[in-house]
Amino acid sequence: MQSPQRQLTPRERTILHEIVGAHIESGEPVGSRTLARLRHLSLSPATIRNVMADLSDDGYLAQPHTSAGRVPTDKGFRDFAVSVPLRPLPQGERQRIYARMQSAHSLEDRVAAASSALTEFTHNVGIAAALPLSSQELEHIELIGLSDRRVLMIVATRDRLVRNRVVTLDRELPQDDLTLLRNYVNHHFAGWTLERARTELLRRIDEERARYDEILRHLTVLCAKGLFADSDPQLAMDGASYLVGLDLHLTRERMHELFRALEQKQQVVALLDRFLAGSHGQIGVHVGLEEAHPAMGELALIGVTVDLPSGVRARIAVLGPMRMNYERVMSAVQQIGQAFESQA
Repeated sequence: MQSPQRQLTPRERTILHEIVGAHIESGEPVGSRTLARLRHLSLSPATIRNVMADLSDDGYLAQPHTSAGRVPTDKGFRDFAVSVPLRPLPQGERQRIYARMQSAHSLEDRVAAASSALTEFTHNVGIAAALPLSSQELEHIELIGLSDRRVLMIVATRDRLVRNRVVTLDRELPQDDLTLLRNYVNHHFAGWTLERARTELLRRIDEERARYDEILRHLTVLCAKGLFADSDPQLAMDGASYLVGLDLHLTRERMHELFRALEQKQQVVALLDRFLAGSHGQIGVHVGLEEAHPAMGELALIGVTVDLPSGVRARIAVLGPMRMNYERVMSAVQQIGQAFESQA
């Protein structure tokens, strides 16, 4: 048996990629006679069978039945995917993507538009997430007193993200006091990162207590309630229904587990973090996701990470079967990622 670590020869890689391409198109095992009909290979069925046997020994191909042809394994799909050329989408489709992103005025709208576009252009699960970082810059806040000692805190950051949070205080604060606090924060901290604003507030409590004792004391309470806390991730996912028709060799219970996992925002964000952490500006391709979830063994994730100047990390990704159209999916991810970044 040959070492699984050896490099494939050009002939082996050509045959492997022909098998993967044919299997993506048909969904059926690919036999040596099918490949022998391809004129550009100019190889006999016997030669092709020998190469296919070597590729099987190395873990790139599997044989479902003794008399059947071969199907790619996740290792075979992975080798194929990294060789796919990255080409731009047709001009008309690019224009539609940019028009859609330009019509989204808030970060939340852009996330939703990106997810929807990914699904439309790839017919797979489109996922878009905006993950605020500590470098988010404050635009302004608004504090509105409600009944029963509650306060509505509205925090707008310069990435056009607006977060609303209702908190309950230990005692009632008049609207005049809340307005004073709002003006203080907007005057002193607008343009600051949330992390720096938190740090500066603590410093002022120590150094300027005599002058700002009442203001800072109230601000400390509001900070403890999350006034300067980082925003929650914005996440949108479309096209999960496309997974229903796939033959993922899952029991009904495992399929339910898969959908339950995709319904949980934290698990989807963790999936993107795990597989796209190193894909800054470059397309990341990951085939076989069983280490993230047992029901994702026959799925692939293609995505890109974009860090926006506003302090938000955006992740644009497509989740689909290993038998996906890699060239189109990669092109769509790249184009939508670029459109998302251009609207920052």
